[in-house]
Parts: sequence; structure tokens; C-alpha cells
Amino acid sequence: MNQVTRPVQVEEDARLAALAAFDILDTPPERGFDDIVHLARRLCAAPVALVSLVDRDRQWFKARAGFPPCETDLDRSVCKFVLTEPGVLQIPDLTRDARTCANPLVTGEPHLRFYAGAPFARPTGRWSAACA
Repeated sequence: MNQVTRPVQVEEDARLAALAAFDILDTPPERGFDDIVHLARRLCAAPVALVSLVDRDRQWFKARAGFPPCETDLDRSVCKFVLTEPGVLQIPDLTRDARTCANPLVTGEPHLRFYAGAPFARPTGRWSAACA
């Protein structure tokens, strides 16, 4: 069976268009999203939980608990790795994973160690990530 592979840039453009269509970036906090991060933080026994929206050059947090910045550049993003995974991404120790061991949020404050993230998706594809 032949499988057609879509170029990465086409998929990225479609993902960014879907994200833009939701018109959610830079909007005020909403209780439903805040409830999600507090639940994730409790269930994962994690000091940090986020609803992260991965844009072209930044990740912006629609909701956050235990993490003061409202956004970071993609060089500091761990959530961006969820976008290339088939499902939930779990990294038990960020200091031992080649993708994250040099990340400033791992090597410095807040010294992140554990990561679990799941993509937000619509039938046409993924558009962002939630993480704890």
C-alpha cells in the first residue's frame, strides 16, 4: 500500500492556520482552562501544569499553575515535542532526554524534571499541546 507523505511545512502551515482560526492566542484567562491545569497538577503531583498553545515562534500559555511566565520562545519549549508524537508524550526525566537536557528550564529555574503532554487536535490535525 502506498502512503502519501505530506511535507512537514504543509502540516505546520495547516496547524498554524487551525490555531489562528480558534482566535485564542493572547486572550484573558478562562476558568475552564484554569480548572484543567489545576486538575493536571494534582493528578500528576507536578509543581507545574500548563495549557500551552504552540505558535510559529513562541508558546503561549492559556492557563498555567506553578509557572510565572505567560509565554516562552520555542527554544525553551518542551511542549513543542508533543506535536510530532502520535499520542501522549511522557518524559520521565527531562535531564536524561536528548531533546530537553540542555533546555534552560531544565538546567535552570524552575528545574523541570518530569513532562507529560497531549496534543489538542481536530479532525484535520493537531494544533497545540497541553502539558504537566
